[in-house]
Amino acid sequence: MLDYNFDLTVIWAVIIALAIFAYVVMDGFDLGVGILFKFFPAGEGRNRAMNSIAPVWDGNETWLILGGGGLFAAFPLAYALILPALYAPIIAMLLGLIFRGVAFEYRWRDPRHRAFWDAAFTGGSIVAALAQGITLGALLQGIDVEGRAYAGGWWDWLTPFSLLTGVSVVIGYALLGATWLMYKLDGRPHDRAKRLAWTLFFAVLACIVAVSIATLLLGAGYRDKWLEAPAIYVTSQVPLLTVIATFAFWRAMKRETHATPFLTSLALFFLTFIGLGVSMWPDIIPGAVSIWDAAAPEKSQIFMLVGALIIMPLIIAYTAYAYWVFRGKVGAEGYH
Repeated sequence: MLDYNFDLTVIWAVIIALAIFAYVVMDGFDLGVGILFKFFPAGEGRNRAMNSIAPVWDGNETWLILGGGGLFAAFPLAYALILPALYAPIIAMLLGLIFRGVAFEYRWRDPRHRAFWDAAFTGGSIVAALAQGITLGALLQGIDVEGRAYAGGWWDWLTPFSLLTGVSVVIGYALLGATWLMYKLDGRPHDRAKRLAWTLFFAVLACIVAVSIATLLLGAGYRDKWLEAPAIYVTSQVPLLTVIATFAFWRAMKRETHATPFLTSLALFFLTFIGLGVSMWPDIIPGAVSIWDAAAPEKSQIFMLVGALIIMPLIIAYTAYAYWVFRGKVGAEGYH
């Protein structure tokens, strides 16, 4: 049965969850653009695709810093357990993001080697997305903990389940990228993005089903939350809403709309994120450490909460302003 005890620790868990979701939403689509980059012809198609995310891509990663920093500050025990268990995929993610960022800048400044930087942009995006998905899968399948220390091995994160979640995140980000490009581009690049979105849509549905079934097979704790009464009366609303969002996406694609497919794909991501929260709650490391076990002292949480209540609205404000300023289509000349 789900436990609804809304105290200061729960507030911090919600703040970090929101920061992670904001990162997944906003950096997910620009990682998706990188994943799909090689599907667009060199020249105008790739230039316009890259320019569609140029004003916002680096600001999107602010949320990753907030989520990681918040985890370290508000849940130090979880940070100390998760990092040693997942060093390899986390380092791979950071290297992918760094290499991708370098490629983003140098493809304009080093036109003689643009093909190399285009490949680096795509490769960095795929590695970062795959590593994020593997990290998620490794966390869901559980981390070996003895006392207050990680007790597993270096390769414990690498399993068929974590690879499944890794590939699923890559495909999901690609769908976000395709629908973003549908929204931001017109003409032949828009049509190409739409064709990709249709294919990725069916792939994402297959991934949602596969990951959902595989998660239930991980342990009785997950099955109890999703299949046993009385929890099922609440949790069953998530798959129901997912079906509704799927129908909304299908209808938006059929009606030749530009922005709605992107918004409905975000809705699908939001519902899968809610499903992740249901599966993990109230643990921060499933089956091992709850959010209350991992929480920092109450005075520390209060002190940090004051800063978060000041900083988060500022981040939201400048992010919203950037998206507003650079709204609309990216023209053939590469500008909004």
